[in-house]
Amino acid sequence: MRIDVIGSVNEIIAEEAANKCVVVIDVLRATSTIVTALANGADGVVPVETVPQAKQWKQPGIWLGGERYGKKIAGFDAGNSPEEYTGPAVRGKKVVLTTSNGTRAFFKAHRASCILAGSFLNLSACAEAVKSIGRDTMIICAGGQDRFALEDGLCAGCLIERLHNMHGTHLQLNDFGKMLHYAARHTTTDLVKLIRECTGGQRLRQLGFDKDIACCARVDLYSVVPVLDHDHIIRPFSGTKVAS
Repeated sequence: MRIDVIGSVNEIIAEEAANKCVVVIDVLRATSTIVTALANGADGVVPVETVPQAKQWKQPGIWLGGERYGKKIAGFDAGNSPEEYTGPAVRGKKVVLTTSNGTRAFFKAHRASCILAGSFLNLSACAEAVKSIGRDTMIICAGGQDRFALEDGLCAGCLIERLHNMHGTHLQLNDFGKMLHYAARHTTTDLVKLIRECTGGQRLRQLGFDKDIACCARVDLYSVVPVLDHDHIIRPFSGTKVAS
């Protein structure tokens, strides 16, 4: 299996994702929120690129969520904090989500055979899904403000380590993937502390979302793996939703 890691949304080349399994990682916070919503019983997540597109979905049974510049969008039910997507608030509802970077990645990788949402919250389950799909894989670090984000890269490196333990020496990595794998294997710093000190973590703290950092840094909290279905709704992966 070959794994290529992409450093930010703006580096995605649609043709290079063709026929591959793609894993989108946006630790702070889009994919962490998507994982949380589905794990708490949401009836699918609809990623949209713009605020007007999201507002067009407004109706009973729809939970509008999203952020711009880290803050909740006026008139929406929730922002982009995972804990806003727990319990009865989202259970049985379709979540429509728009974020600055994470949801954009799902559209830019549209030529992939399947698109999964990965995070620390579902790290091992995501690795198992990638293994079961068995295709060459592209890991997209969504980044922040159109730049690489350390927390996404570290999560990508940890995902590669999980896959390495499953496949051994049969993994082929691009140079960026090798670097992130090495970094993940040799990181001994407390994960929450490390993310709090990175650029994305500092920005969230300044906006008053310090609690989200600890929430998103929990490893293997959930076993759900979100996958973009053929009707462009993100639902839990069942092993049967991969294009030929």
